[in-house]
Amino acid sequence: MTIHDSRFLKACRKESADCTPVWFMRQAGRYMKAYRAIREKYGLMEMFKTPGLAAEITLQPVGAFAVDAAIIFSDILLPLEGMGVGIDFPRSGGVAVRNPVRNDADVEALRIADPEGDLGFVLESLRLVRPELEGKVPLIGFAGAPYTLASYAIEGASSPHQLGTKDFMVRNPDGWDRLMKKLSETVVALLKAQVRAGAQAVQVFDSWIGGLGPADYREYVLPHMRKIFQSLKEETIPSIHFGTGTAGLLPLLAEAGGDVIGVDWRISLDRAWMSVETGAGLQGNLDPVALTAPRDYMKRRAAEILDRAGGRPGHIFNLGHGVLPSTPEDSVKALADYVHEYSARSVKNNGL
Repeated sequence: MTIHDSRFLKACRKESADCTPVWFMRQAGRYMKAYRAIREKYGLMEMFKTPGLAAEITLQPVGAFAVDAAIIFSDILLPLEGMGVGIDFPRSGGVAVRNPVRNDADVEALRIADPEGDLGFVLESLRLVRPELEGKVPLIGFAGAPYTLASYAIEGASSPHQLGTKDFMVRNPDGWDRLMKKLSETVVALLKAQVRAGAQAVQVFDSWIGGLGPADYREYVLPHMRKIFQSLKEETIPSIHFGTGTAGLLPLLAEAGGDVIGVDWRISLDRAWMSVETGAGLQGNLDPVALTAPRDYMKRRAAEILDRAGGRPGHIFNLGHGVLPSTPEDSVKALADYVHEYSARSVKNNGL
């Protein structure tokens, strides 16, 4: 089997496979003992910027679990640093922005990040990982979406209500448009550079977009997201468009673009599919907390998702967000195995 014919890439193309592919957001990370051993010795920024370490962490879950894709170990906020926004990852957790973007002068001061010059360590991590995955699973690159990056840059940290972001967006629409254009240009350049470095699919993370209503999304975000995904079509690789809290935004996310739309657990998969009218595939959508629950509960919820997918081509099993730090490793292994076994039975029973 070639990587082109892998379950994951076939699902991205909405082609039938022997079973449903599965991978997990944040599958390389804090819940793994092997990761924690590295984390004890290094700070997060050092790990991101040391390609050998990032490559090792990327490969850890591929060796431990039957996942159908690897995703490069990095962070969505790193491009902000390349644009001139200082970011820190404190040991206590979270992120801190040293010079938030608050006015037109701050927007004007931002530069377009150069992938090789400012983020070459991410690209080198991809170049190291790709040969290690040959004949195994595809490699996913990623970037944060402009709205989510803008939210961190303006708020200066995580902000569930995004008051400063929305205030800037509404009171200064011209400044907002300039900010989103700079962010979009940076995101597109980074994603295309990741493809050149070895990524076989890319995912755009819009982690905070669920804070917007449909009208604001259409006016202030959709045009920029559409341009990003139109640009990505030039790369002839699959793109995944992911957001959280997006049950009311799914038709708009699909309109913006993406071969696959990521879905969180706040909407059933079959209802989500009815909302996506562009013919895109779906990725999702187990609540990450289910992996910390009793095994029978986890399997029951996974089976419900697979049943709602109905065996149709184009479903990639994933969580509705990242793996939680408290997740037992054996639960991740059990879930990946169960998804394959359960969906393979469905394929066989349906005669596919």
